[in-house]
Amino acid sequence: MDGYPGVIGGDSTKQQERHYYLLSELQTLVKDLPSSFQQRLSYNTLSDLALALIDGTVYEIVQGLLDIQHLTEKNLYNQRQKLHGEHQALKQDIVRKHKDALQSCKSHNLALLKSNQQAELEALEIRVREEQRMMDKKIVAEMDQKVIDQQNTLEKAGVPGFYITTNPQV
Repeated sequence: MDGYPGVIGGDSTKQQERHYYLLSELQTLVKDLPSSFQQRLSYNTLSDLALALIDGTVYEIVQGLLDIQHLTEKNLYNQRQKLHGEHQALKQDIVRKHKDALQSCKSHNLALLKSNQQAELEALEIRVREEQRMMDKKIVAEMDQKVIDQQNTLEKAGVPGFYITTNPQV
């Protein structure tokens, strides 16, 4: 469908041709979907969607939403990578500290030191896992909010079939 300019203020014959073309393209795309999705996309829904696509405004809206989504994904990825880097640095510091302590430890304190170091390492691992879990929850929540924002924008733009839902099956 790319490469076909929208018909803005053109005569009704051109708009009708564009509508039929878009409808045909949508029907072709729908054929590749699983039958459970095909059943939800009636001829009327596809026709309404084709009408919404005629002037190109929906394309621009979707491109804007896509750009926002990509920026959000990149930002969240960078935040997670930063957290991972911080965790790696913490682990390296504790290993270095433990190595230094082992080298200066008297033999009669070695068992106690190793036990304390193991406990410290386990506590760090628990902290790291919890911080990663919290970051992942934050990422999922932000992406869920982006989906809601996208649904809301497309619904307000009058795109057929779009409404806010948190049900992944819809």
